[in-house]
Amino acid sequence: MSRIEDRRPLGLGPGATPIGAPGGSARVQPLAPGPVNVTQQKPAADPAATATVMGIPEAELTPRVRDAIMRLMGEVDQLRNELNRTRHRLAELERLADRDTLTPLYNRRAFVRELSRAMAHVERYGRPSALIYFDLNGLKEINDRHGHPAGDAALIQVGQILLDNTREVDVVARLGGDEYGVILTETDSQQAREKADQLSEAIHRRPLHWEGKTLLLDAAYGVYPLKPGEDPGSALANADQMMYSHKLARRAARG
Repeated sequence: MSRIEDRRPLGLGPGATPIGAPGGSARVQPLAPGPVNVTQQKPAADPAATATVMGIPEAELTPRVRDAIMRLMGEVDQLRNELNRTRHRLAELERLADRDTLTPLYNRRAFVRELSRAMAHVERYGRPSALIYFDLNGLKEINDRHGHPAGDAALIQVGQILLDNTREVDVVARLGGDEYGVILTETDSQQAREKADQLSEAIHRRPLHWEGKTLLLDAAYGVYPLKPGEDPGSALANADQMMYSHKLARRAARG
């Protein structure tokens, strides 16, 4: 009797389907035979016996205790929200405390603080900075002829001009009345004088248009280089004096 050759692929027993044949599946690498470890799992703990609320086991939470805890947690959450609102209000009050009541500038209090910081920077690093002291000429005349609202509009416009023509790192403030201060960081005396002249010219080139009238604006200035170890009050006084000298010189030049 002739031998019948078994052409089934190795590893396939009777009834198995070769890979790629109709009804076949993707190849799966067989696992190597070896000992099977069976680990006996411990029964899960009862959640009711292990759960706690604020450290109190669930089993001890009577309805009254649970209600008391929930009220307490609600009060804590309310206090937290009130604290956040208070912090926001304090931050807003601090911001308002630094702002001039009329113009979009710092007030004198904030300016003196920033001046102290600038002078400390000069003393520590030896880098030049300068103070410019501006005085708006003719404000009293504007108030007398056109009313105080016109004078306020002039003050606001000058403040905005100073802001628009200085850097983000510079500090601009209304020191009071018709006087302004500018701190130019990392700026030597020559650069500060050139900048002061540019700012004065920018104020002069932009008149105030008020109720159909054109009101010319003009400002005198004094430039003072910040010195290590100097008091901020002394620096302001010296800059003010230089501004006054500049004003007198301009009056004399105009005759």
